[in-house]
Amino acid sequence: MDALETWTRSEHTADVAGRPTTHPVWRKGVGPGVVVIHELPGLTAGVIRFGEELVAAGHTVLLPHLFGPVGREFSNLDVARVFPRICVSRELTKLARGVTTPVAGWLRSLARDLHAELGGPGVGALGMCFTGGFALAMMVDDATVAPVLCQPAVPFIGLPGRAADLNLSPADAEAVRRRAADGCSVLGIRYASDPSVGTRFDTLASLIGDAFIRVELDGRGHSTVTEHRSQVAVDTVLEFFGERLR
Repeated sequence: MDALETWTRSEHTADVAGRPTTHPVWRKGVGPGVVVIHELPGLTAGVIRFGEELVAAGHTVLLPHLFGPVGREFSNLDVARVFPRICVSRELTKLARGVTTPVAGWLRSLARDLHAELGGPGVGALGMCFTGGFALAMMVDDATVAPVLCQPAVPFIGLPGRAADLNLSPADAEAVRRRAADGCSVLGIRYASDPSVGTRFDTLASLIGDAFIRVELDGRGHSTVTEHRSQVAVDTVLEFFGERLR
């Protein structure tokens, strides 16, 4: 069965780096809205299964498709195929420090539209791995009131200074600090031994203090809510969204 057979497909168009850009979006569920941003190599079956858990918990879930295959199980071969395209994409940051990924503007627009439709305090956003920091960038906009960062891994570690970088411009980092001071919390989840996250959680704690809810899981996994799914991680996300979106 097609993993997205019971989901409704649409498209969303918004500005990315000065150009109108369209991406497909799959939707399912009723209740407060949550935008789930997939990881490498694409909108995998594991990401969709996690989306189904959010639907079952009483959320309207949007799964935007930004790159890579759709509906397939995770494979390293797909990662190898998709990675070169990611590297040349103008929508996505990879190595630059102190900048916000350009596609954040598109994601903010998607969240604003969902919030305008559903009402309530706002929407949740969850990014993972390559897109982990994207949910933080969405917090710049008032529509996103419950950002979740699962194992944020960009900019890629390997050159000096990148392990601590939050994938935010200075202006956006200041906006995040102000929103946190006004009561918007940020949830971050990682496996404690995962090297790809670097010291970003330390940076975020320094930026927003007690507004950062830090969850470090035991073990050597990476994908906290998908391929190396932790029930603790999933339960924490569900509780976080439940408290802040209802």
